[in-house]
Amino acid sequence: MAYKEISLQLSTDYSEEELREKIKKTLSIKSFTYQIANKSLDARNKNKIHWLIRVGVFSDELQGNNAEALPKLTIDYKKRNKKAVVVGSGPAGFFSAFVLQKAGFSVTLIERGCDVFTRDEGIQKFEQTGEFDSKNNYAFGEGGAGTFSDGKLTSRSKHISIEKQFILQSYIDAGAPPEIAYLAHPHVGSDNLKKVVKSLRMEFIKAGGEFKFETQLTDLNIENGKIKEAIINTEIVDLDYLIIASGHSAFETYRMLINNGIQFRTKNFAIGSRIEHPQEIINMAQWGKSKLSGVKAAEYRLTSNPENSLPIYTFCMCPGGIVVPAAAYKNTNIVNGMSLYNRNAQFANAACVAGVNPEKLLGKETTALEMLDWLEKLEQVFYNYSQGYSAPYCSIQDFILKKEPKKSALTSYPLGLKPADLWEMLPEEVSNSMRKGLQDFCRKIKGFETGNIIGLESKTSSPIQVLREENHAVTGFENLFIVGEGSGYAGGIISSGADGIKAAMNIIEMNS
Repeated sequence: MAYKEISLQLSTDYSEEELREKIKKTLSIKSFTYQIANKSLDARNKNKIHWLIRVGVFSDELQGNNAEALPKLTIDYKKRNKKAVVVGSGPAGFFSAFVLQKAGFSVTLIERGCDVFTRDEGIQKFEQTGEFDSKNNYAFGEGGAGTFSDGKLTSRSKHISIEKQFILQSYIDAGAPPEIAYLAHPHVGSDNLKKVVKSLRMEFIKAGGEFKFETQLTDLNIENGKIKEAIINTEIVDLDYLIIASGHSAFETYRMLINNGIQFRTKNFAIGSRIEHPQEIINMAQWGKSKLSGVKAAEYRLTSNPENSLPIYTFCMCPGGIVVPAAAYKNTNIVNGMSLYNRNAQFANAACVAGVNPEKLLGKETTALEMLDWLEKLEQVFYNYSQGYSAPYCSIQDFILKKEPKKSALTSYPLGLKPADLWEMLPEEVSNSMRKGLQDFCRKIKGFETGNIIGLESKTSSPIQVLREENHAVTGFENLFIVGEGSGYAGGIISSGADGIKAAMNIIEMNS
């Protein structure tokens, strides 16, 4: 059977029948099957917004090359009599554990938080009462931070196509929408992700893996460059391999690792705030209309490089979403964004952040421990200002003009807003650069100046990075691997998951 790829333009509310007719007419064939390879929205001309769709068509009527199958991740199973402990159930931790278990290792996956539905109950209680739960929050618990941040599956990382395909297919098999395989900006939605991560957990257990909740790595026993034992809660556990995928928020885990001689260095990262607008304003600016049939909600991605300032950009844009209290620890106050699959909530939000260099930010050479301390203190400043988890805020116009903020504003944030001179609470260079960047964004998107700027966004990526070798092993250690966002080498669901898979495949190769 021959195969050919074609590119088509279709209306935003096209039907499957219209797609099939377009394929028939374009290729002059009658009998065929097809799969969508890529689908992206073209809104450059607001009078003719349409989908750009690349379709792979299979048919005996075609003249051409046979289809080439996409390369797939090959996991060879054999009983290996090796024990691996994986710390953290986010994408990096889960997929490294899943791959090792499929390869015949004996794998125990530990998670400091609770299962995803207990976690969801804890989050709901927190948002209703303001009572923080250290085991069930937006940072810790089954599925990691990404479970409650829209489930975006975009990645700019190169050379991870095989790993990405494995992750996407695993999500689809676990109940995620099949469209994530081809959309240009795929997302699962936090409502779907809760079901997906549970289903994946059951698959891991079915394969023979062990999954432990409310279980935390607290210390290590090290001998001659090798992890001999892990201290988990109060239990001493022997192991052959330890993979740590603790995420970017587990500061006490970082500190424990550093105190045990694992080398970390500082790295560039980003800090800033969340910006929020009524979704209709973004729809009007991007589409020229308040609604567009066949499309959920308009998105944006903005960058600005003001002269003699830090680079400013938007990150983790959540159309039709909500701003959430994302504190990892009790006396800190930070925000993040999330949205459900339908993206039909009243507001749109995104991080607006400045890219920073730790040494320039602090004005001196800075160790990993000093960087953690500095960031934690900044998060505590926002908590102390609010005396809790209401979010300091001002309007974008107030921020630009350094003007006293209004007393109230409509918002999706569940724990309330507290007026604040937000520009004074952020580091001066960050604040000054954001002011210039926001002015630029107001020129790029009509109505942008009407939005609000909310809280502290400090978890776009880790401010520190572990030293590790090409095979992902930590420098100086035979059997220790640190992966995902907590390693400082990955960010987001796909690149973190791929980082965990690569580490697992390297361990498999070491035992082949």
